[in-house]
Amino acid sequence: MSYDRVAFVGLGLIASSMFWAMRRAGMGAHVTGYARSEQTRAMAREIGLCDTVCDDLASAVRAADLVVLCLPVGAMGEVMAELAPHIKPGATVTDVGSVKRAVIEAVAPHIAPGVHFVPGHPLAGTEHSGPRAGFAELFDNRWCLLTPNGADTAAVAQLSDYWQALGAKVEEMDPDHHDLVLAVTSHAPHLIAYTMVGVADDLHRVTNSEVINFSATGFRDFTRIAASDPTMWRDVFLTNKDATLEILGRFTEELFALQRAIRTGDGEMLHDYFTRTRAIRRGIIDAGQDTDAPDFGRKKS
Repeated sequence: MSYDRVAFVGLGLIASSMFWAMRRAGMGAHVTGYARSEQTRAMAREIGLCDTVCDDLASAVRAADLVVLCLPVGAMGEVMAELAPHIKPGATVTDVGSVKRAVIEAVAPHIAPGVHFVPGHPLAGTEHSGPRAGFAELFDNRWCLLTPNGADTAAVAQLSDYWQALGAKVEEMDPDHHDLVLAVTSHAPHLIAYTMVGVADDLHRVTNSEVINFSATGFRDFTRIAASDPTMWRDVFLTNKDATLEILGRFTEELFALQRAIRTGDGEMLHDYFTRTRAIRRGIIDAGQDTDAPDFGRKKS
């Protein structure tokens, strides 16, 4: 059973992409949206994002069957406390945050009896943000992880069907395990990418113009994600710090081992290590989660 009315709280890349994916799928739901920024609301109206863009939270969520929190994880608790009194019984609340345990702890206390809370996380995105960044194909063949945490099974099944209609593959996962997995696959890599750009910025023997003009494919592709939204990533690291620090500790150990191999000329160790890790990268391509096309298949804007 599909939702008759869907409300997006936050109108950035993910909400925009969800809306266009809904339209592509022929979903007839009436979609409302809300953003705190008047400029963002105006932009959403200009591009036809949502059937109704509301100027207050209550109007956006009051009649919704599904409320989707598309916000930085650090803001979800405060916003949920504000909108909770306006959500109707029987509705489902979900989110798209990259951290799950902290979101559950912030949002769940505000969920009224009769309202279903099914945390979620679509593993899809780009380094771009804002209403104009969305596109219908964002979730195609990507995973959406649901962390029901004891939620009503019918509500979970309905949300799973919804995400599949948007093009995603769905799997359920324990919230703490989700946070550890994402620390490996997303959070630590983003932090390392930000750090590499910071290293280049601090290396005064290499000027900013040289870093920009002479970026080889390694630096360019590896640091692409360092263009991602600063507010979102600040909140991710502050709310998933334990898992991220654990993975960064493991990363540091691996890096020291590679430093030792380079220093001592241990070519066999380097070759074996690169062969093993190359196979993992090939597995990502084989699983359909990326492509081996030039520039990883990403079109230049």
